[in-house]
Amino acid sequence: MLIRPRLTDHFGVHKSQAELDFAIQFLNEDIPLYLDPFLLWKSPAQQDQALHTSLTNSFNNLNYLVKKGAEDRARSMLVGLSECREVGLGLSKSRRGNRISPEQAADVLRLFKDISEYSQFGFTHFEVIQLYVAGISKDRISDISCNYLKSFLIDYTIEQCETLGIPLQTVSMSAIYNYRKNDFDHSEKVRLPVSPVDGEPLIFTPKRWLRFTPWINFDDYFKTACPRDEIFNPDEPIDRVRVLKYNRDNYGAVERYIALKDKAAADCKNDPLFSQIPVISARRKLKEVQRLKSGKDDSADSQYEALCTDLLATLLYPHLDFAQAQSRTESGRLVRDLIFYNNRSVDFLDEIFTEYGNRQLVFEMKNVARIDRDHINQLNRYLETGIGKFGAFITRNELPKAMYSNTIDLWSGQRKCIVALTDSDLQLMVDVYESKQRTPVEVLKKKYIEFRRSCPS
Repeated sequence: MLIRPRLTDHFGVHKSQAELDFAIQFLNEDIPLYLDPFLLWKSPAQQDQALHTSLTNSFNNLNYLVKKGAEDRARSMLVGLSECREVGLGLSKSRRGNRISPEQAADVLRLFKDISEYSQFGFTHFEVIQLYVAGISKDRISDISCNYLKSFLIDYTIEQCETLGIPLQTVSMSAIYNYRKNDFDHSEKVRLPVSPVDGEPLIFTPKRWLRFTPWINFDDYFKTACPRDEIFNPDEPIDRVRVLKYNRDNYGAVERYIALKDKAAADCKNDPLFSQIPVISARRKLKEVQRLKSGKDDSADSQYEALCTDLLATLLYPHLDFAQAQSRTESGRLVRDLIFYNNRSVDFLDEIFTEYGNRQLVFEMKNVARIDRDHINQLNRYLETGIGKFGAFITRNELPKAMYSNTIDLWSGQRKCIVALTDSDLQLMVDVYESKQRTPVEVLKKKYIEFRRSCPS
């Protein structure tokens, strides 16, 4: 049983997200990142710049089709380009999105007619269509970009798979954009990894192209550059449609915003899927944990769980990629766990994988003064679900002697290993995180070694 399984877990690639060049996809849902074409435009790499040029030229070719009288074909192409499920980017919980409607596609194409500058010169940053057309946002910009770049991304995926030993299968792709013909190649046979969930092909995207929000987007424009005084009267409610209409009639306002974004291009960085909190924030959260009383009064247990989630996700990164905080009900009580992917990046984690079968690690958080037999039985039952035979408590104090003996009995009888990280251990992990001399995951290793030394040989 894996929580939020990733393709690397399925294919046995034991590398963390920080070690890989591409964004690791989930098998059952999208990852909340988007391909931002601006990152290709500002990239110092000639290859990325050339890809941005081909992307922009391909989009501007729609203008050629419109002028040639082939508007139906242009509209059909744009609808086909508006969804790219193979890359697994976005917010879908099922990896399946919908394409834009023909009416929305027609609204986009109308920009080439309504705004003379685009009709004459085309777009430099096509993502600016977000500022003109309702219903066009970051997911559409990302999917259109991925579809235009699909041929390159397929080659990139094959290269990454061959390096990592991920198996490839021959699959038929329904439509791959051909830059030379400015049209789709249909039913192309290519070799790609496929999802074990639904058999659909998977395409990887480089991390350096991904952001949570495109550099050019409507919200940023509205906040920083939109001349709201010219659009709305005082105390008048904000209406997005009126802003879009204003932009269509005032090309200069949008161009001034784009000029500002170009000028600030050095500040545009790709977003990692996970970022560690700074040391000062880790210290602040640790102090909050230490000030909390054990128990549930004043929601102390919920605060403890939230603080420990933030702390552990940072302290154990990049050796353990955070999967999720999971809630489950145990005998009528709500139990919260932390789940991490085991990347086997250090010898200790490799041993946890080989001896206990943990492809993921579970940490059960207990804001109690004393761990009792019921708590141990809860975690023991969880370790029987297939997640592996190693688990850990995050709790306030060391296990009472009788409970510690109970965990040793579990190891002796069932070869299950349960350790406990306490407030003192969290303190040590934060100290190590600040000093940079060692890694916090070594504190977990220390607890494991201490436990094994207590076990009978």
